[in-house]
Amino acid sequence: MGSASIDPVLLDDIICRLLEFKQARPGKQVQLMEGEIRQLCTVAREIFLQQPNLLELEAPIKICGDIHGQYADLLRLFEYGGFPPKANYLFLGDYVDRGKQSLETICLLLAYKIKYPENFFLLRGNHECASINRIYGFYDECKRRFNVRLWKTFTDCFNCLPVAALIDDKILCMHDPGRDIKGWGMNDRGVSFTYGPDRVSDFLMKNDMDLVCRAHQVVEDGYEFFADRQLVTIFSAPNYCGEFDNAGAMMSVDESLMCSFQILKPADKRSRFI
Repeated sequence: MGSASIDPVLLDDIICRLLEFKQARPGKQVQLMEGEIRQLCTVAREIFLQQPNLLELEAPIKICGDIHGQYADLLRLFEYGGFPPKANYLFLGDYVDRGKQSLETICLLLAYKIKYPENFFLLRGNHECASINRIYGFYDECKRRFNVRLWKTFTDCFNCLPVAALIDDKILCMHDPGRDIKGWGMNDRGVSFTYGPDRVSDFLMKNDMDLVCRAHQVVEDGYEFFADRQLVTIFSAPNYCGEFDNAGAMMSVDESLMCSFQILKPADKRSRFI
């Protein structure tokens, strides 16, 4: 694995401590040492650098959208989908900011990436970027619980995350489609781009794909189709920021590329299957 490595016993112990949270009172912080977190960042970064920027993955796999520091909800996703390595996972980014436990969230995800490098995958979201998470909470959480140096270590790690994944050559996954695809127009805010259903169809046809899967946007039911079911948005943080009454969702892709959705209902309502 190159020069960076972590003792497997220590890695298992870190995962164990992070999972003990399930029995703790809600919101309780998991105690990790700064040195342990630095090791997670360094070793994971090396794995990200060894793997391609466009991941080529195989079904079956479970796909999750934004988590945003909602650690208890991340654990609920694993409870319903199966804790690694019972299932393969792809996360579409936005692990940090806004929620109260970005550190626990990103540490567990990095630990699983290190333990199961060929079965557990993380993409880069717009919040895995220093200019964004400096403002929306992650910087402050690192500074309050540890120090700014640790935040910079995370930044070095985030800068190496892959940006897209292709599942069995048919399902293209990314945090949010960029402006590189032709046929985009400026949106009203002047800071991003809009696209119509025809652009999605053209892109899929041109590249012989079936579906674009993205995250980035709160949707009421946790998932939402667009462009005649050729694009799906997945958002995995229920009751986002405590301000929305949205559900969270996880998309399961089986061997035949059939997609189904598992829903985390908002508040404490039980999950349901579709």
